[in-house]
Amino acid sequence: MAQKSKEVYASLLKDSVLNVPEYVPGKTTSQIVAEYGLNPDTVIKLNANENPLGPSKKVTKAIQKEAENASLYPTADASALRAALVGYTGFPAENIVASGPGMDSLIDGINKLFVGEGDEVIVPVPTFTYYGISAASLGGVPVYVNLNDDYSLNVNAILDAVTEKTKIIWLCSPNNPTGTVVDAEDVRKLAEQTKTIIFIDEAYIEFSKAGSLSALIKEYDNIVIGRTFSKAFGLAGMRLGYVIASEQIVSGLLRVLPPFAVSILAEVAAIAAIDDKEYLESGVAMVQAEREKLVDAIEKTPYKAYPSEGNFIIADVSPKASKEAVDAFLRKGIIIRSCDSFQNIGKNTVRITVGTPEMNQKVIEAFKYLSDEK
Repeated sequence: MAQKSKEVYASLLKDSVLNVPEYVPGKTTSQIVAEYGLNPDTVIKLNANENPLGPSKKVTKAIQKEAENASLYPTADASALRAALVGYTGFPAENIVASGPGMDSLIDGINKLFVGEGDEVIVPVPTFTYYGISAASLGGVPVYVNLNDDYSLNVNAILDAVTEKTKIIWLCSPNNPTGTVVDAEDVRKLAEQTKTIIFIDEAYIEFSKAGSLSALIKEYDNIVIGRTFSKAFGLAGMRLGYVIASEQIVSGLLRVLPPFAVSILAEVAAIAAIDDKEYLESGVAMVQAEREKLVDAIEKTPYKAYPSEGNFIIADVSPKASKEAVDAFLRKGIIIRSCDSFQNIGKNTVRITVGTPEMNQKVIEAFKYLSDEK
């Protein structure tokens, strides 16, 4: 009977799903603790670009207050949050969609709107891997274009890769994992010279001194900005993101995204986070100062660190393999991310979330320990 069920499953499964690569997330603290036998109270988790300070007290109070209403459905389109985002983004509610889980659902939504069987999306790499995974799940074909050697955008290579089948160009700024930002003139060039949607993932934009590219939406209807509450706002566990786009694209997203996707607790948490501007600014200031210190300190070891506009940095640990470095850090109770699952970045690169000053000092000591290892 079991064999017959497997055969039925195989006959019903879409062919396109068989070609979808598995998303590789960073491991959780509990997974690492169990695997390495570490003390969970002393582990420092710096592998998922989470906010080491956590959410503001205004957020936790808002969640506690609203918890008694958890039996009720939220609004279908997170209207209260969209209203709060009007003040934060400077765009009217008609240009905003809020949804969950995280920005991933909005990436899925954009792909659902524009990508069908055989359509192509361009993904400059290395970058966040879910863009291609999402498109492939719909029968789309990810076309990967390498970034330049300094991890800047290779606009000419992207334009060369565009075909009549190209529907979306996925950009990430600041880019995960490289921390580099996209230049506005490059985006203008892509918007003007292609008939595609230009999606700019600004999950880490609050940490960037370069500023947002959202103003380009007022110039071009084919530009979409995606953002999240997971990073600077410290709400990764609430799984909440939003998009800024033209009214036509917003209208389309509201058709293909599931209703009630933002829970009551997530909505009040996000509104409270937006309201606590002082907490947001102090957290961002800490990251901006600490990431420079971290890069400078690593540069004094045998390894190379790269400047970043995100809340993370990457480091080349050659001649060691990235997995060797990850294991060495784990022995010190620090969880960092191997970049092996990212395309076009090699096997010697690790990504490290910028933590508190105390956490970062332990990271620096771990790099010294790594260099002393034979």
